[in-house]
Amino acid sequence: MANPIATFETSLGTFKAELFQDQMPITVANFVRIARHKDASGRAFYDGLHFHRVIRSFMIQFGCENSIDPSSSRCGTGSSPFGNVEDEHPPLHKISNEPGTLSMANSGGKNSGGAQFFINTVHNGYLDWFSSGASRHPVFGKIIDGLDVVKSIELTPTASGDRPQTPVRMIHVTVEGL
Repeated sequence: MANPIATFETSLGTFKAELFQDQMPITVANFVRIARHKDASGRAFYDGLHFHRVIRSFMIQFGCENSIDPSSSRCGTGSSPFGNVEDEHPPLHKISNEPGTLSMANSGGKNSGGAQFFINTVHNGYLDWFSSGASRHPVFGKIIDGLDVVKSIELTPTASGDRPQTPVRMIHVTVEGL
């Protein structure tokens, strides 16, 4: 069975990612559940949020509920509508934080991931859950189309707090293949 594909429609263009359900089922299930979750008004969780942290030659981060207002001082502090997700460190699937991979953001503590994730724009092996470093971020997907859009987001001029000066908005996220 093929892995699901997530499509991310942003204000700068569209990109797609394969979600590694076959290797990271807990993390992918969490992402899909959040992407499909709708609030009382019918808005899907990720729709209308903004990339709140963009660091050139490192990564772009997304998924904070507080980034609905891209100028909010709370950007980056939001949680998941379903609480934290269990850390997933399968010994047979050591996927590195390579360019174009989607990785679970967390606060550094055990089982502290939720709705936020980042896309690596360079090799960040020191973030691998199986590295000797303090940060442990499991990879759960990889860009398969539209890496040029990801690079455009990465090159967006930023202000303090690594926030894009011109907000980059997520219009809609869909997941197919489940």
